Amino acid sequence: MKLLCFAHLSEQLGTSAMELDFDSITVADFRLEMKKRYPHLILDDVMIAVNEQFVDELYVIKSNDTVAMLPPVSGG
Repeated sequence: MKLLCFAHLSEQLGTSAMELDFDSITVADFRLEMKKRYPHLILDDVMIAVNEQFVDELYVIKSNDTVAMLPPVSGG
């Protein structure tokens, strides 16, 4: 799957995009796996979009999907 990262996530990973070798995985399990692989990642309040649609924790991500991790945005 293709992973897109934004803001502090791309800084923490050192890249804004990468390819990951996952089979089908729920969003909840994806978060756990990312935290396991990259313990320094701060994923609190990060929203997950799959193929440009926001999804919940039970959504199943497929290996050919594009996943975006979007941290909260503040404005003023």
